[in-house]
Amino acid sequence: MALLEAVLFSSFWSFGLGQLTLEQPEVSVTGTREKSAIVSCKVFSKDFSKDYIHWYRQKPDQGLEHLLYVLTASAQSHLGGTKNKFEAKKYASSSTSTLKISFLEKEDEAMYYCAGWVSAWIKVFGEGTKLVVIPPDRRLDEDLFPKPTIFFPSVEEVKLHMAGTHLCLLQKFFPDAIKVQWKEKNGNTILESQQGDIIKTNDTYMKFSWLTLTKKAMDKEHVCIVKHENNKGGRDQEILFSSVNKGVAKNACMKKESDTLQLQFANTSAYYTYLLLLLKSVIYFSIIAFCVFRRTDIFSDWKIF
Repeated sequence: MALLEAVLFSSFWSFGLGQLTLEQPEVSVTGTREKSAIVSCKVFSKDFSKDYIHWYRQKPDQGLEHLLYVLTASAQSHLGGTKNKFEAKKYASSSTSTLKISFLEKEDEAMYYCAGWVSAWIKVFGEGTKLVVIPPDRRLDEDLFPKPTIFFPSVEEVKLHMAGTHLCLLQKFFPDAIKVQWKEKNGNTILESQQGDIIKTNDTYMKFSWLTLTKKAMDKEHVCIVKHENNKGGRDQEILFSSVNKGVAKNACMKKESDTLQLQFANTSAYYTYLLLLLKSVIYFSIIAFCVFRRTDIFSDWKIF
């Protein structure tokens, strides 16, 4: 069973028993090489003081690696031969456990998971936090949060398929760890959506996510929730998508108004074009008449002599 599947199964199982759930609020943590970084884990249990909180690491294409566990105030690990490389702590006031990784190296980049035993045979994992290590000379800009561009369903799509698709394009963010979810406005249920691949563009990343709506769901407003390390104020972005049916009705109304304006413009243009042609005809007739009458006068004078 994949780690994510195991995490979800364990989380739902433990939630049903009301014994232990773990929440890792950060999708990623960025640290500078040779410095330190801290990953946190919120613990929900009956008695936090008796919970053994374990910490794991998983590097790309590798299995889980157990780092250490903590029961009381703190615990340290010298994994890899580095003194005090990892330090785990528990804070009773906030029911939180933290993992501090010191003397950061590029090799420390990985997913870090907190975990705890629900029973003698099952362990619950958090969703994981990605550690990103950057060189000391790299300066991170302040605006490395995801910049959204939203796309609504077209009138043709709605009429043809009786369904609509909301698409949220997120660009120019760093690091690449990002979590995108959809839900109805003022709702709590996370809706099933599709996720595009994360694509690197120069030194930043982009990603898109889309939500396909049924005919019934098109009457409701929806929200695209974006979780990222560099969101402003540390809060999740909530991008509002208005009702599809309202948008279609508005577009149809705008189209009718546009057609009416185009017709008025065409009629007005035809009217003024007609006047212009008539004026040109009058001027042309006047010039011809003047020339004809002048020529007649010349010939009349010649006959007299």
